[in-house]
Amino acid sequence: MYKAKAYSAASATAPLASTTIPRRETTEHDVQIEILFCGICHSDLHSVRDEWHSIMPTVYPIVPGHEIVGRVTRVGSAVTKFKTGDLVGVGCLVDSDHTCPNCKDGLEQLCPNQTLTFNSPDKHNTAPVTYGGYSESIVVDEHFVLRVPTNLDLAGVAPLLCAGITTYSPMRRWGNLTGKKVGVVGLGGLGHMGVKFARAFGAQVVVFTTSPGKKEDAHRLGADEVIISSNADEMRSHAGTFDFILDTIAADHDINAYINLLGRDGKITLVGAPEKPLAVSAFSLLVGRRSLSGSIIGGIAETQEMLDYCGKHNITADVEIIPIQKVDEAYERLLKSDVKYRFSIDMASLKSE
Repeated sequence: MYKAKAYSAASATAPLASTTIPRRETTEHDVQIEILFCGICHSDLHSVRDEWHSIMPTVYPIVPGHEIVGRVTRVGSAVTKFKTGDLVGVGCLVDSDHTCPNCKDGLEQLCPNQTLTFNSPDKHNTAPVTYGGYSESIVVDEHFVLRVPTNLDLAGVAPLLCAGITTYSPMRRWGNLTGKKVGVVGLGGLGHMGVKFARAFGAQVVVFTTSPGKKEDAHRLGADEVIISSNADEMRSHAGTFDFILDTIAADHDINAYINLLGRDGKITLVGAPEKPLAVSAFSLLVGRRSLSGSIIGGIAETQEMLDYCGKHNITADVEIIPIQKVDEAYERLLKSDVKYRFSIDMASLKSE
């Protein structure tokens, strides 16, 4: 066991502060990683402030962060996929049971015994729970370590490990999107990645937003058209024309307004998680054989596929790089949607602590 510098919160109301945490020594199947960048996901904020207490209570102290990019500094004796010096990433998972049907199908994100990168029981007993990427280093089983394309900006790669795979996976599962009409609801951290992927997949991309001021940026990111969702006439003019809609909104909204935009056999997939249940009209689905689904991140193989695709097509997240010392300020700005479009922490700033 060794000590690593990190930033943690001691309670739901405490600021994140410098600390040291225990990390396990590298076992035969482990990869030790020096963390270079760590993205900030909204779930970091939810967890730090214990806002998901009913389903995932926070154990303090908490070290958040599951959008990790770094460099391999040590490998275990049985590791075959990585070597010292490799650029790698770690996403939302660091372990699973490896034996359930989901794991055998490469769907570790659906494993009932998964280990999250932070705030999950630590099966290695290094600490009460796993500690995440707001740290100078991490040790992870090689199966959950991902190769990072060397041609990409590392700060922009970090959010791909969550926001990227969250939007890539449901689009890929839909099928060939070339020439299809695809809608992206919301232009935030998830939505901007949805636009980039839909464009790369060859779709006709339409962004839905409540903010007219986002039109220019939506076009810059790759949208062919922008619809102001509060404009009833604009919405009606597209009724029954979409093949696929990706809904990234985490706030309460009228899902039926978007279901009604789907054409025959059209599909809308939720990747945002509104706090309150959404009221769905059965007739909105029955007419046109439309379907409504949900999706959460992706398995390890699919996440690697996504990273490789991003390397080939030069896709990264739009990020604002910050030092770790400004993480609390970033959380407050995140609540105000005051970022385009993700924060990425330069972990070199931790060295000054």
